[in-house]
Amino acid sequence: MDNVDLDVLTRVLAWRQAGHGVRLYTVVQTWGSAPRPPGSMLALRDDGVVIGSVSGGCIEDDLIQRHLEGRFESQGRAVNLITYGMTREEAARFGLPCGGTLRLTEEVVEDPAWVAEAIERCGQHKVSVRELDLASGESRLSDAAADDAFAFDEQRLRVIYGPRWRLMMIGAGQLSRYVAEMALMLGFEVLVCDPRSSFSAEWDNPGVIQVPGMPDDAVLSIQPDERTAIVTLTHDPRLDDMALLTALQSRAFYVGALGSRQTTDKRRGYLAQLGLSEADIGRLYGPIGLYIGSHTPAEIALSLMAEIVAIKNGVAVPRKPAVAAKAATVGERA
Repeated sequence: MDNVDLDVLTRVLAWRQAGHGVRLYTVVQTWGSAPRPPGSMLALRDDGVVIGSVSGGCIEDDLIQRHLEGRFESQGRAVNLITYGMTREEAARFGLPCGGTLRLTEEVVEDPAWVAEAIERCGQHKVSVRELDLASGESRLSDAAADDAFAFDEQRLRVIYGPRWRLMMIGAGQLSRYVAEMALMLGFEVLVCDPRSSFSAEWDNPGVIQVPGMPDDAVLSIQPDERTAIVTLTHDPRLDDMALLTALQSRAFYVGALGSRQTTDKRRGYLAQLGLSEADIGRLYGPIGLYIGSHTPAEIALSLMAEIVAIKNGVAVPRKPAVAAKAATVGERA
């Protein structure tokens, strides 16, 4: 689930607890070039306020207008279906590119208990599946299997709800501040660990969670999963390598370390001497970031977050040739 969609559920719960009526829209099918993928959500409050997105904006405007005019689908079932873009003219009207078409479910959120449960599960870093019966409106949440995926067959909807993507930084220096700002803007939950009080004591970003302890213990304490990225930014090998020894053996989808090619080469050799396998060492991204000719801390932060987001989104990121060649040599020595 996208972090934006988790924000939608959080807002839905708050609105219902405050006594507002809420309609929840979910993209269930797309044809052609649609703006948002299946599973994307939008919530519409009874006074016309919205959170989330199902298109570039025009469909949101139409949903609000439908609501204000009291025009709702009536299909004899609890959850209705709305289709946009059936004709080229309608697609153009709603800003759907290349004649794209999308279909939405429309459900009134009466009892928000399932919303609260979904949010709680996400907070526990559990991946859940919600099964919704369109005829009755009944739904249930359960643990998702490894191969569970979004599904819709006109009668039932299966939506996967996952925890927020996380970024853990080792080091609370200037670069970490830029990385944190960008990661928060991108919807990541951001954590930082730095046992050096001269750095961590002055950390003043209330949106970032400080994890106490030494780096290896801090990494273990957050139980990294497939939605966790870990990056070491202290420039102090005594701290960075402690975290890497643990992070590279975890399920984190990204593990990176700040440093030059020469530093990265030495680090790989040291990790091998400490008994880390060639496969684990091969997971290390270093030097970190996509190449954009970065020099300033802000540019390095942008490069790093671009690399993390690309990997998160399943984009093949080329490994830096010089580092890859040296890594092979280290593997042979190990």
